[in-house]
Amino acid sequence: MSGNSSRRHVLRPRAEHTHNKVSFVELFFDLVFVFAITQISHTLLEHFSALGLAQAALLLGAVWWVWIYTSWVTNWLDPDHIAVRLMLFALMFAGLLLSTSLPEAFGEKGLIFAGAYAAMQIGRSLFTMLSLKPHSLANYRNFQRITAWLVLSGIFWIAGGLAEGNSRFAFWALALGLEYVSPSLGFYVPGLGRSTTADWTIEGGHFSERCALFVIIALGESVLVTGATFAKLTMTPVIVLAFANSFLSSVAMWWIYFNIGAERASEQIARSDDPGRLARIAYTYIHLLLVAGIILVAVGDEFVLAHPGGLTDMKTAIAIIAGPALYLLGNLFFKKVTAGWHPLSHLIGLGLLALFTPLAGSLPPLGFSMGATAILIIVAAWETLSLRPKEP
Repeated sequence: MSGNSSRRHVLRPRAEHTHNKVSFVELFFDLVFVFAITQISHTLLEHFSALGLAQAALLLGAVWWVWIYTSWVTNWLDPDHIAVRLMLFALMFAGLLLSTSLPEAFGEKGLIFAGAYAAMQIGRSLFTMLSLKPHSLANYRNFQRITAWLVLSGIFWIAGGLAEGNSRFAFWALALGLEYVSPSLGFYVPGLGRSTTADWTIEGGHFSERCALFVIIALGESVLVTGATFAKLTMTPVIVLAFANSFLSSVAMWWIYFNIGAERASEQIARSDDPGRLARIAYTYIHLLLVAGIILVAVGDEFVLAHPGGLTDMKTAIAIIAGPALYLLGNLFFKKVTAGWHPLSHLIGLGLLALFTPLAGSLPPLGFSMGATAILIIVAAWETLSLRPKEP
């Protein structure tokens, strides 16, 4: 295979009524982002405050954006082509620099983070633009527009890396805002016009599989972090119960996304007349809520493992409630876009979380966390039973 890869067509081969499986090099690329998610979780654990949450949200938004843009690219370009593989390996190295700088991104390593991020975004976009030029004029024009937007945002990323304090955050928020709004504007550039989702001729099955795997990455990071913490603690009955509770919350989150929603959405995007639109809304934007929710659940589990008894403090209560709420909200939007309706189980789950929140002051952290986990389990069971095929 490798001997012929240099002569392969740079575009990913497609066959009707089938979808491209995720390649081994794509899975290898994802390892960098396992590290990145872990770094964000640890940073949030150490700096859980209003400012820390805002900074973590910005960093997660950047990490997700560089990953999802790369997933769009490998949907068009063949990862088994030598040039595409080398591009992915270059992105991996820059991604490692970016990931190692995350804990100090708002400190001494701001310029390293900004430089690595801008280099990944602009470099990958230029490579894709040049690769598509001989094969797809529409997508060549599309990546001309994308590159122009990324160069503009890159200016603010670098400016933020050179600035300090609130100015850095402001520059980076502006840069990330430009990148997040640009797809909804069709990457409009004077003289080049705008793109439409009809131009984004993606292979939906592959794209949905890539995003589902990122959810697995986030869930895996959650298990990894809580498992590592549990291994260092004395295994008292309370600690074992707290660890079991964290495991059950991960299982419930897996069930809510994968049992029904992920496969149904994959089938929907695969047969859609406008897969680019579904990919933009359901996967590019909405999945960020899922990942953010999983990270917050993991942080809440860490807080509970450290202090399962006593009074539930504010930061622990926020993590325990906000994590499941964000995750359910993300699944609610995802299933509305892909299935056409809001799942009643998810609406009830969000309502139960709202009603349960005031009990934080009267329950110990472990009890409060077990209540939130129970709500996730109720949602998973409700949806499964409500959509179970009826007996004839």
